[in-house]
Amino acid sequence: MIHVKGLTKYFGDLCAVNQIDLDIPRGEIMGLLGPNGAGKTTTLRMLTGFLRPTAGSIHVKDYAADEEALEIKKLIGYLPESAPLYHDMLVYDYLNYVADIRGLEKDRKQSQIRRLADLCGISEVMHRPIGELSRGYKQRVGLAHSMMNDPEILIVDEPTSGLDPNQIVEIRDIIRKIGKEKTVILSTHILSEAEATCDRIVIIDRGKIVADGSTETLSRSASGELVINISLKDADFDSVKAELGSVEGVRTTTLLKGDNEAGDTLDVKVTCEGVGDIRGEIYRKIKETDWVLLELHRETKTLENIFRELTREN
Repeated sequence: MIHVKGLTKYFGDLCAVNQIDLDIPRGEIMGLLGPNGAGKTTTLRMLTGFLRPTAGSIHVKDYAADEEALEIKKLIGYLPESAPLYHDMLVYDYLNYVADIRGLEKDRKQSQIRRLADLCGISEVMHRPIGELSRGYKQRVGLAHSMMNDPEILIVDEPTSGLDPNQIVEIRDIIRKIGKEKTVILSTHILSEAEATCDRIVIIDRGKIVADGSTETLSRSASGELVINISLKDADFDSVKAELGSVEGVRTTTLLKGDNEAGDTLDVKVTCEGVGDIRGEIYRKIKETDWVLLELHRETKTLENIFRELTREN
């Protein structure tokens, strides 16, 4: 759907975006994460045609951005961080105005406004001035604006910035609904938002992509190892260490809690090579003994820890 190669943007001597490569398939919700000043908004503005890249190429479907920018813009709906709304207009009048600008025919215009009002949850405020709405409702109106031409791609920049917790959940739900039908690119520095909403996460820092994948994939690649926590009864640590150490891929077995007295619970941490998931092999090894398995679960790094490791200052 979207193919980006070597995307670069300089502002004078400042390199805001540095040699970014991205492939975004149809129907994916991709989260673009990064600290403030990382280059997220600049990247989105180049994807939407608001900024011309210093170098690199952008292709959307079969269109090249440097030759067919207008065709690409017809495929994209864009909601910037602060929705550009006319605060003295009624919500209905504003959306009707946007529909006219987009060239929607009369019959389609009314049905599209009703559909977007229902999708974005603004039906009850359609005849109120935009300036009287809460920030959450203004974001919803902006989202309806960006969807007026029924775009194949929706790009939203910090959509929940400044919203209260309830409004954040509501905007997330709307974006997930839209993501069932369209390609969505979501820029944010709120990690829980990306984790709850996105199929794929791209982390950008100082203009470069430093990670790309699902939360689980990033967790594995960031640590380079698999950590499994196990609770056992009727087991002594020396035997556990010896038996689990014989499983291919196990690096170390560390005692977390417990001793060798009968009836005590023994908690151990097993560190494995990050090549594959060997929980099945570990379970089968335990099954061969008389130990009672109480718990076995994989320990994963949180997105917050991964983000901090990849974007912290040198």
